[in-house]
Amino acid sequence: MGALTTTRQAVAVPMQEAQYLTFLLGGEMFAIGILGIKEIIEYGHVTPVPMMPAFIRGVINLRGAVVPVVDLGARFGQQCSSVTRRSCVVIIEASGDDGQAQDIGLLVDTVSEVLEIPAVEIAPPPSFGARIRADFISGMAKVEGKFVIVLQVDRVLSVDEMSQLAEIGDSHPQQVQ
Repeated sequence: MGALTTTRQAVAVPMQEAQYLTFLLGGEMFAIGILGIKEIIEYGHVTPVPMMPAFIRGVINLRGAVVPVVDLGARFGQQCSSVTRRSCVVIIEASGDDGQAQDIGLLVDTVSEVLEIPAVEIAPPPSFGARIRADFISGMAKVEGKFVIVLQVDRVLSVDEMSQLAEIGDSHPQQVQ
């Protein structure tokens, strides 16, 4: 029998472009990958939930499902966002450490556009030192000479915060009238 031999050749993989939704928050441009975004809705009636951290605005009824709304500005240590006619809720599907997916609404000042950003244009997140958290930053993208902070949405909320949001959904019936 003859011996079967294989040769491996190096294959050049082109740099991938990914699509990102860009939005403004406190005058700064942020981006999140569109693959985790379910939809973008107009800011409407949010029902406050007692005993929640200040950055959790409350819950909304999204086609019968209870979806918590996080004020992203307040989550990042800024003031609570002022709701304007351009305010939007970006509905994302986030995964906790347990692998459970949950819909979460992110309150943003205004949605800008969907951009294709080449991977080569995204630098790794900066190191701020041990006292400043940067684990929610996926990278810093250069778009038209300006930096855009690319968020890692699964890390925007800590495990404890994700469990609190899960408890909100569990404490309400799945269907809201």
